[in-house]
Amino acid sequence: MSERPSPTDTGRAADTTFAPGPLLLLGPPGVGKGTQSKNIERLWGIPQISTGDLLRANVVQGTSVGKVAKEVMSHGDLVPDALVNEMVAQRLSQPDTARGYILDGFPRTFGQAEWLDGWLKSHAGSPPVIAIRIRVNYNQLLRRITGRRSCPACQAIYNVYLNPPENEGVCNVDGVALIQRADDKEEVFTERMRGYQASTRPVIHHYKALRRFAEVDGDRTIDKVSEEIVSTVKRLRKS
Repeated sequence: MSERPSPTDTGRAADTTFAPGPLLLLGPPGVGKGTQSKNIERLWGIPQISTGDLLRANVVQGTSVGKVAKEVMSHGDLVPDALVNEMVAQRLSQPDTARGYILDGFPRTFGQAEWLDGWLKSHAGSPPVIAIRIRVNYNQLLRRITGRRSCPACQAIYNVYLNPPENEGVCNVDGVALIQRADDKEEVFTERMRGYQASTRPVIHHYKALRRFAEVDGDRTIDKVSEEIVSTVKRLRKS
């Protein structure tokens, strides 16, 4: 019996027969949203839309929105929802989003979620957002983040708990001492988790109330998580 192909098999052409529509992946730092977004992007041939990337692009290109955002950030302030919404609206109006897209970093707040719902309703043929939270055990997530070490020379990534180097503290490739990023320290991670939970909780409640929310188990292999996301999206699009 032949083995069933992985849904993330990079050798396969994207499945353009299915329109997944707007997808939102939720989860705290280190849960695997970026990896899963890339897998879905390859599988269905839809773009990943990152508000961070949009913001940087608008600033670099000197757009009207980018100039205002740059001024706001220069004072250490957060970019207001109205500006973020405008950037997102411009991106969602581009042709490559017709069958769907994966939202990364948006909506972060209840206000942004309400705006997005309204924007989609105003565009005929746009299905509503499906929100999927990748759930990972807190202690496992802590090990993923705080155990991460990188080589400053070749950029190789290790994890002292899950994927340790052959010799403690040094890179397998070039023997350079490994470093821990400031963001990967436990106290920083704990603070980031608090911020994530505070801002995301209203977004989760919003999509739960609309019956457009599901959770997947992120403690399994990357391909197993991808399979569950795929089946969940298809199930929710039929309901």
